[in-house]
Amino acid sequence: MKHTLRRTIRDYLGVLIGVVITAVGLSWFLIPNRIAAGGVSGLATVTYHLFNFPVGVTMLALNAPLFVISLRLFGFGFGAKTLFGAVALSIVVDITSFWAVPVTTDPLLAAIYGGVIAGVGLGLAFRYGGSTGGTDMAAQILSRYMSTSVGQALLLVDGLVIVLAGISFGPELALYAMIAVFATTKAIDLVQEGLPYAKAAFIISTHPQRLGKVILAELERGATGLKGRGVFTNTEREVLFVIVARSEIATLKEIVHEQDPKAFFVITDVNEVLGEGFKKLST
Repeated sequence: MKHTLRRTIRDYLGVLIGVVITAVGLSWFLIPNRIAAGGVSGLATVTYHLFNFPVGVTMLALNAPLFVISLRLFGFGFGAKTLFGAVALSIVVDITSFWAVPVTTDPLLAAIYGGVIAGVGLGLAFRYGGSTGGTDMAAQILSRYMSTSVGQALLLVDGLVIVLAGISFGPELALYAMIAVFATTKAIDLVQEGLPYAKAAFIISTHPQRLGKVILAELERGATGLKGRGVFTNTEREVLFVIVARSEIATLKEIVHEQDPKAFFVITDVNEVLGEGFKKLST
């Protein structure tokens, strides 16, 4: 019970910190420079500069019907953290706008830094199971009634907001908004997945057992034998799956070359490894 309570408090605190970081990216960079980078915040940015409506109030007004519809369609399991994140972001955006510092008037810098900061905040909120509502809810509603995925619906909604921004502020600022969307997406992925700090290798060799023993002896890394079959030759063959640190990849290449120069070798980035020899698995 205590563990569940601590975890709930931690999650809501994490969502709140993410919301504050997102609000800084919006209030200090994107909104002052008229960069409407999609979403409810982008639509609120347009109405702010056209009609001087407070951004946070507009976001709350736009989110309210979306949340009601989402509750009717998806039930109360849709997420209390989503409601918390959406309301908190609306409030914090208007609070931070009162002492927003004009960091830059360069729209390119504003798009990059605003997008990254907002993305870090959103990624943090997502990591703790929260959301800021907005186009996430709109996309799920659209996908329910249209023959499209949530991702495609999200792209459609954000695209419409950027088009509206282009009509309101000019095509150049719409292009900057697209840069901000790209920066936000990459920052979200970075927070969610982390930087690639390990490498995964798939090795197809005629001597998998010998190769696996050498890897274990020289790198002290285990290897997993996966059952494989060549489609062209119809030959059964064991595929070695190995996870190593980035600094060990050169040594792994040398081992494979020495043991089987004709081996087929695939290397890919790994963002997170949990278990023995790497990061401890925890909740």
